[in-house]
Amino acid sequence: MPDTQLLTYEPAPGRVPARPRGEAPASIELPLPDMSSGAPLLKALSLRATTREFSTADLPLATLGALLWAADGVNRPATGGRTAPSANAVNEIDLYAVLPNGVYRYDSASHRLVLKHATDARNLTGYQDFVGEAPLDLVYVVNTARLLQMPVQQRDIFSSVAVGAMAQNVALYCASEGLGNVVRGWINHRLLSDSLRLNEDELPILAQTVGALGTKLSSLAD
Repeated sequence: MPDTQLLTYEPAPGRVPARPRGEAPASIELPLPDMSSGAPLLKALSLRATTREFSTADLPLATLGALLWAADGVNRPATGGRTAPSANAVNEIDLYAVLPNGVYRYDSASHRLVLKHATDARNLTGYQDFVGEAPLDLVYVVNTARLLQMPVQQRDIFSSVAVGAMAQNVALYCASEGLGNVVRGWINHRLLSDSLRLNEDELPILAQTVGALGTKLSSLAD
């Protein structure tokens, strides 16, 4: 039997956070999404793709608000139900928006961004060059303390399902609105935890870059 061929990666150069660009308010109130905008679902599915060429232009606040709501916003206010599923509704995934002016946590209940700290940590969210230039890097973080009542053998499975649903929600929103996105699993967990100032019971497991399409489109149907 031939040896299994594994992916190999070159060591990445050391990186440090960049100086934040512009003011970093303690919280950012987000506009609610326009439910009549965007392409129909099947059209968005036909357009869903991975891209790695991004414009450096900032995303409008309305776009940022709609994108985060699509990821994990409250779509059933009476019950607090969200756009992405979570086993037993423990909502163990926290979504961080890494922006040029700061690191923010998305507060689904109030539909706003809450400042974690004022630094430009985009280049720490992955190894690819574009992560530090695109206007938004999302980081999906498992809050393991919320999973303690769940059987150990189910925790990784259920949290992975929740993250996958959230990332696909974002990808479909991007396809619907003509934005580019790429889901990235190649991250330095310790470096990213430090740059987001996470606690020991918080684990970043996935990142996703979002932005307007660059002048040259590089896409892979994955």
